[in-house]
Amino acid sequence: MANFFFILQMISGVLLIILVLLHSPKGDGIAAIGSASQLFSSQKSAEKGLNKVTYTVGGIFILATLILGYLIVK
Repeated sequence: MANFFFILQMISGVLLIILVLLHSPKGDGIAAIGSASQLFSSQKSAEKGLNKVTYTVGGIFILATLILGYLIVK
């Protein structure tokens, strides 16, 4: 059981790093990659979707960390 949460923590950690690096400090974010801003209806919708995915993966990472800590201490 602990192996599952360890693997989940590792995968979500790597995904979280990648997702945070996709955010742009200028607000361009994922829409600026390869001049793909025409693919999205607006940059704000692309950023909003990226934020939701980042929050979800962050929540999974925190939850896996808490459960893994409980399993190790137990």
